[in-house]
Amino acid sequence: MLAFLVLGLWRNSGSLQAALSPVKDLRMAGLDFVYGYWNATLSSIPQYTGLSASTFFTVVALVFGIYYLISVLFAQAPVEHVPMEPLPPPQQLGEITAEELRAYDGTDPNKPLLMAIKAQIYDVSRSRAFYGPGGPYALFAGKDASRALAKMSFEEKDLTGDIEGLSPYEAEALTDWEYKFMSKYQKVGTVKQIPVSDKSENVPTTPTPDAESETSKVE
Repeated sequence: MLAFLVLGLWRNSGSLQAALSPVKDLRMAGLDFVYGYWNATLSSIPQYTGLSASTFFTVVALVFGIYYLISVLFAQAPVEHVPMEPLPPPQQLGEITAEELRAYDGTDPNKPLLMAIKAQIYDVSRSRAFYGPGGPYALFAGKDASRALAKMSFEEKDLTGDIEGLSPYEAEALTDWEYKFMSKYQKVGTVKQIPVSDKSENVPTTPTPDAESETSKVE
């Protein structure tokens, strides 16, 4: 059986060589192309750089070596990421006064960071980078900043929960802020509203000139 196989291969060796000849030609053509391209590159190096081919490749090798050395020497050390402690769950405060709310402006790291909109207090501790000390909105923390948010104002006089006299556009802007806080932060309390009568009782009264005159007459 083996003898018949060898005999068949010998008879077909001529056709096999004929079939492989195009492959050999392609291989030789590819080698000739690469060789010709390499010679053309070597001959063009002195023309464009003024250096011999050996000098040019030596310079390239030195540049890559220096770059690798610098990258190794000045490589930044891997930064160790210290895991942050999870924030404590928000604590419900109930109803507190505006003065009590000021204690939660972020200056005390042991207290949550709170902010109010329309007398509704929200825990914004998760956004301490924005509302905490040094943040772009730090002046809103610990206050009812409804008017400031509605007017997009950073003035001290607007850091209040008084929203009377807002324009329709400002009222709509405040509603957008309220929806944002309701969807992102947890409500933990409300700001106690002081009735107008209570405010008037705390205002000292001064006697009018007529009253003073009447008093002097009685005396």
